[in-house]
Amino acid sequence: MKLNDVKAIISGGASGLGLETARSIVAAGGKVTLLDIDDAKGRSVVDELGTMSTYINTDVRSEEAVSNAVEQGAEYMQGLNVAINCAGIIGAARTLGRDGPMPLDYFSNVIQINLIGSFNLSKAAAAVISQNEAGEDGERGVIINTASVAAYEGQIGQAAYSASKGGIVGMTLPLAREFSRFGIRVMSVAPGIFWTPMVDGMSEEVQESLSASIPFPSRLGTPDEFADTCRYIIENRYVNGTTIRVDGAVRLQSK
Repeated sequence: MKLNDVKAIISGGASGLGLETARSIVAAGGKVTLLDIDDAKGRSVVDELGTMSTYINTDVRSEEAVSNAVEQGAEYMQGLNVAINCAGIIGAARTLGRDGPMPLDYFSNVIQINLIGSFNLSKAAAAVISQNEAGEDGERGVIINTASVAAYEGQIGQAAYSASKGGIVGMTLPLAREFSRFGIRVMSVAPGIFWTPMVDGMSEEVQESLSASIPFPSRLGTPDEFADTCRYIIENRYVNGTTIRVDGAVRLQSK
């Protein structure tokens, strides 16, 4: 798929990795619909990107809200062929902490946003993309999920987060196999330690410590490197059904 033909819905598109991916697609001539819950940021991004973009306030935990947003976005862009799941929360808390066992609501909320939110958008987007006219190799579109290296090496305090991201890794191949008959590819990206709004709020000492833990390059990943990976997935039709780690060879320690 050529980037200037892209009509993408991006959850978590008003900041961080989702925003940089949206910028990359629009710069290449594509269109984007941003799903997020921060209206001020959403409007600001649309002001920046112009008429090639639109913003819809969407709670990805809601099946109905996501389905409606996909329909609205496809109508605005006059089509849909890419869905990128970037909405998520970190969720760092011990299962047995000083105040006792982790409340189930905490664990459930991380799963609802990170995993179920990704599933909600994947299935709603696939229903629309499956109706596209088939292109070269019979392709109709691609779905890209955001996992994490924590799916493989979860640290102490990441039981909820790792479970949510491990679920994304786990559903990638089954969805790719199922959607193959519609000409829809499904991929996931597992970022390592990246510059995000959360990292911006950390002390310089902590930032330097995180950078030193990465073998090479010994620095944090940048949002444009995530966006470049999404662009590669969009353009390469033979990439399907797997998770790409983008992590500078880092392997998370226990804490």
